[in-house]
Amino acid sequence: MNVPTIRPQDVGEELLLDVREQDEWSAGRAPNAVHIPLYDLPDRFDEIPADRPLNVVCKVGSRSAQATAWLIAQGVDARNVEGGMYAWVQLGLPVEGDGDRAWIA
Repeated sequence: MNVPTIRPQDVGEELLLDVREQDEWSAGRAPNAVHIPLYDLPDRFDEIPADRPLNVVCKVGSRSAQATAWLIAQGVDARNVEGGMYAWVQLGLPVEGDGDRAWIA
């Protein structure tokens, strides 16, 4: 799927939408990310700000590519995070989780 992309290290302070499932989100996520699972996007579209670029992440990049394509079709300026949370963790970028330790790629 050919959608605009961004490297994990370039996300910075921009809005990050995590489209993984609840168990993946709980295990570890990027700080300040917003969580809306992929299949909930249509029902929760009103929660997505349309006034700024949006970066979309999943585990490795395939679900977030689907979400990015759908968001672009809805008029949202969206980009897929290359390599997903797997690449995020491999680069040593910050991760937080709900349990004793964060998700490890």
